[in-house]
Amino acid sequence: MDAVRVALLREVLAGTEWLPATRRFAGVLRGSVVAHGGGLLLVGTPEYEPWHLAAHLVDEAAWSGTPELAPTLVRHDARPADPAHLAVGPGRIEAARRGETLLVVSPARTRAPLLERVHDARRAGVTVLAIGPGEDDDLATMAHETLAVPDGSELDLDTVQHLVSAAAGENSLPAPRGRRRLRDRLSRLADQLTAPPPTRW
Repeated sequence: MDAVRVALLREVLAGTEWLPATRRFAGVLRGSVVAHGGGLLLVGTPEYEPWHLAAHLVDEAAWSGTPELAPTLVRHDARPADPAHLAVGPGRIEAARRGETLLVVSPARTRAPLLERVHDARRAGVTVLAIGPGEDDDLATMAHETLAVPDGSELDLDTVQHLVSAAAGENSLPAPRGRRRLRDRLSRLADQLTAPPPTRW
């Protein structure tokens, strides 16, 4: 999702809770990594790896001049033969220490092996942030800050991650806009995204 589509999506979501929620979470993320000089670990689950969020955070880190936002992607099935940026396994979470930030993205309830690693990281002084299914998940009770994306939400997990990464790279927040019905805004966004490009003379 490029900057134009993010801007259109934000226009559609103006007046809903999603924009303040994603901006608040992004502000905590940015504040944590900048305050401690970096050390952002990003991990998903064995079934879901947040590749796109990792890539977007790398882009935002470069565009915003905030290198601390560039994460280390922790992969559950990393192998030593993988390229260096893909070869970081779960042992990196166990090695995390105070001053580092761990961002966990989980589309469903988080299972025991990952929860145990997250718990140990928190006890070592790591700031734990989570994007996941909601407050009833054990991960949410462990995290310092949680952004809930329950099943059946208007937005899916991938879209929420786009909003978070874009907001994390912002140096200031845009002014709030007036309220409109969500259905009307979604319809307008769909029209804009499917319209043919304007004719240039």
